[in-house]
Amino acid sequence: MDPVRAAFRAECGRLTEVLSELDDADLDRPTPCPPWTVRELIAHVRTGAGRLTDMLAAPAPPRAEVDAAGYFGAAKFTPQVDADRIEAARSDAARSDAVRSEAARIGAGGRGAGQVRRAALSVEFERAWRTADEAVAAAGPERVLRTRHGDAMSLTEFLGTRVVEVGVHGLDLAAALGRPPWLTPQAEAVIADLLTGGRPAPAELRWDRLTVIRKTTGRAPLTVPEQTEIDAAGFRWLVFGR
Repeated sequence: MDPVRAAFRAECGRLTEVLSELDDADLDRPTPCPPWTVRELIAHVRTGAGRLTDMLAAPAPPRAEVDAAGYFGAAKFTPQVDADRIEAARSDAARSDAVRSEAARIGAGGRGAGQVRRAALSVEFERAWRTADEAVAAAGPERVLRTRHGDAMSLTEFLGTRVVEVGVHGLDLAAALGRPPWLTPQAEAVIADLLTGGRPAPAELRWDRLTVIRKTTGRAPLTVPEQTEIDAAGFRWLVFGR
């Protein structure tokens, strides 16, 4: 589990730094995951990164039944599931915004309210992922858990899906903010390997890992020649919702 946990920590740590730099105008920007704004996508990522805490507090299933690739199945990303996910993030973002605004009004002191809200946004995310990381460390790699979809998965496999969640949506946030991608090398390696099942992309494509991730998750379009190469190689992408 060590490389996967290291990737989770590295990618979450990098996003924590980015969040501390954002202002209110940044948070209102649209994202490549409509209808979410940046603030709503951040709420979704925060929930996804912190999800392990409650999962590991629940009783463990007797055995794992699904791996990380199986988690990204078409049945998990139906229109209704996606609609529920969208609304949950929007509601969570609104609640968090209200709490941060009230805290800023009460405790700004010598700082501006906007500065206090930015700091709180970063602190909320860091608290969520660090609490999850502590739960992971206490549980151990052989722990089995049950996902929100009802799947029984090993902790290591599910943690890999969290790296995908934070890393790929980090690409979405970077695009929304007009920044270069900040995907860490640790997360890049874990995500690319999970997305391709450990197989290299066809050599003729000359894709680096970042390109593999963008293409396989729909963050960059496939050209006709690329699609032809992929079809000839029998390469199968995983299925993603938000």
